[in-house]
Amino acid sequence: MIKKAVALVAILSILLGLTGCQTAEKPKITPTTKDSVCTIGLSFDSFVIERWTRDRDIFVSTANDLGAEVNVQSAGGDATTQISQIKYFTEIGVNAIVIVTADATALKGAIVEAKSRGIPVICYDRLVRDAGADLYISFDNKKVGEYMAEAICDKVSPGGSIVEIMGPETDYNVPQVMEGFNGVCQKNAMTILSSCNCNNWKPEYAYEFVNENFEEISGADAIMCGNDALAGETVHALAERGYAGNIYVTGQDGDLEACQRIIEGTQLVTVYKPVEKLARLAARCAVALASGQPLSNVTSDKSIEGTYTLGEFNDGTYTIPYIAIDPSPVTLENIDEVIINSGFHSREEVYINQKAN
Repeated sequence: MIKKAVALVAILSILLGLTGCQTAEKPKITPTTKDSVCTIGLSFDSFVIERWTRDRDIFVSTANDLGAEVNVQSAGGDATTQISQIKYFTEIGVNAIVIVTADATALKGAIVEAKSRGIPVICYDRLVRDAGADLYISFDNKKVGEYMAEAICDKVSPGGSIVEIMGPETDYNVPQVMEGFNGVCQKNAMTILSSCNCNNWKPEYAYEFVNENFEEISGADAIMCGNDALAGETVHALAERGYAGNIYVTGQDGDLEACQRIIEGTQLVTVYKPVEKLARLAARCAVALASGQPLSNVTSDKSIEGTYTLGEFNDGTYTIPYIAIDPSPVTLENIDEVIINSGFHSREEVYINQKAN
């Protein structure tokens, strides 16, 4: 078995060199210590967002423990590169493909092709529309938006003003989050002053937007940022003008620097998404599908921790299985309970910029 595994690694390494696919920072193939059950192709949009490395490591570790090998690729934020990676996975005949998509629509053809060859496909945290994936597993993105808006509305009187700095329109999570956010804002008669979408979730675009529109933004009560990386550069721009902490800023992902900003008073809320639960559950689902087992073998397992909902989601053309894990809003009032007590970040890290109480 060891010789076969070594040979497989060598062959796939050669094939990867021929395809020219971009790779992640980890080895291309992560061999399991058990008798191999299957091989999973895991393609990430990129690792620009802090949390993706955590997702990757937990997914790979869980899959390895279940006897699977994982081929990890990163597209560097380029949809064309990611399509090539998916086609490569299809050609070498992996048993399942898991995708953190760079584009909500561009990958459709590559997914349809993989499925036509009997390879199940999982959309991880981001949906590819009209592709008929075998599973969409994510967080309840509408709740993410609702939690951000509720945190703002708890601090700002009805009729207040908000600026929105969101992720790219090619990420289908963005409209889901905004549906939740705008719904709460409308109930509280909030005014949206302006908004922008940051291509490829690049934080520098948030910094540029604040600087270029500061006269208007300086009069806002709050800035809704689509994730913590955008929030970080938003706060950076505000700080340079002496406004950090004067305008409420939101984010999501529970990034360490966001938690530190909450302690410092420059960010109001981050929506914590327990990525370790998402990654473990997704890995178990991927191994099940790759082995020809129904998803119910995983979702009926009472030993799985965490709260999630199993249902269906319309991807625009097809109704597909959908698992949504509940997120949690994190503010100054509950950061110890949600972030530190769960072990997501240590107390020393979160409170590094001031003495812990």
